[in-house]
Amino acid sequence: MNESFDDALSELERSGGQLESLGDFFVDRFPVTGAAVSTVGDVLGSETISATDAVAARLDELQFDLGEGPCWEAMRTSAAVLEPEFRRRGVSRWPAFASAVADRVEVASMFAFPLSVGEIRMGAVDLYSIEPVALTPRECTLARVMADVVSRHVLRDALSDFTDSDAQTGIYSRRTVHQATGIVLAQLDIDPDDALLMLQARAFSTGQRVMEVAQAVVDGTLRFSRTSGGIEAGS
Repeated sequence: MNESFDDALSELERSGGQLESLGDFFVDRFPVTGAAVSTVGDVLGSETISATDAVAARLDELQFDLGEGPCWEAMRTSAAVLEPEFRRRGVSRWPAFASAVADRVEVASMFAFPLSVGEIRMGAVDLYSIEPVALTPRECTLARVMADVVSRHVLRDALSDFTDSDAQTGIYSRRTVHQATGIVLAQLDIDPDDALLMLQARAFSTGQRVMEVAQAVVDGTLRFSRTSGGIEAGS
């Protein structure tokens, strides 16, 4: 990564409380017309969190209504979805969505990058262009890194009302969560805030208390590891 992108990434990491502006970071740094950040599916529901313009918002709405499109594919596969020739090939990939888009807006290219934290697949960043464009391999890598940062912002916001009294009271409870955070930090080579987020995400997705997840990590019955598809938790 170059210094300019490092600066942009640092700015994005600091923007967590301003979810509505997250799409702007992608439009500013990639050759696209607009962007939207959205959650889709059962985990956080289907909602547009950030849209840079009315077209980006409309593309999200169509995907929500039809249950298909780049953001759904990115979320389900946990992989980047690249369609630089949307007008020609979109209808074969997403028949209903592409037909609906053709009737309403001019879109030449679409790209989507998944939003996920650990085992939670929650949505995608959608990018579109009114002119045919292609993203280079480097641009795709950078967009995926940015989407990972956005994922953490979105999940932290969703977890803001997710409290766990057992994890917040008592010296031994706090010590267990702290110890588990350190273990996850070492397993994944991430910073302490993200390690704690992994514990919270696991608790959120499984319906457990954070304390239960932390105890399982400390006991060694739950371990986080990196795979080709992202981060998984298992015994």
